[in-house]
Amino acid sequence: MSEVSMVVNGRKVSGSVEDRTLLVHFLRDNLGLTGTHVGCDTSQCGSCVIHVDGKAVKACTMLAAQASGSTITTIEGLADGASLHVVQEAFKEHHGLQCGFCTPGMIMAAVDMINRHPGGLDEATVRAELDGNICRCTGYHNIVKAILAASKKIKSSSARKKKAA
Repeated sequence: MSEVSMVVNGRKVSGSVEDRTLLVHFLRDNLGLTGTHVGCDTSQCGSCVIHVDGKAVKACTMLAAQASGSTITTIEGLADGASLHVVQEAFKEHHGLQCGFCTPGMIMAAVDMINRHPGGLDEATVRAELDGNICRCTGYHNIVKAILAASKKIKSSSARKKKAA
């Protein structure tokens, strides 16, 4: 058994886990954060994407013990109270979901993608970077539209903040 301690969605948490416990199972089973989905157990589908120390990680590829000491953000921690994150709002507005199973991982991957490309995104980049996230329902068209819209909104918001400063 290993003792783990980390900050998850702004809250310090700890617990005992078997050494082989995957981070996705710690989040879901120990913390009750079921928005992080388990879709394939082989790191192929991306439904378990979370942020570890600010970077997108598939939670099924990391042991809970490896995440000890880290800061974790899951889909549950993305919104600010009742206000959805810009990417969540864009997925809603542009119908970037259908059954919703892949949506948390897609949104977390999109936030990371936008953060890494502050100058904006184009369709080819979004499609290439979504390669590790599988959607079985939508054909990706509206997901790509949502990510591009969120990127544009975040970019213009950043530009207004810089201009005001």
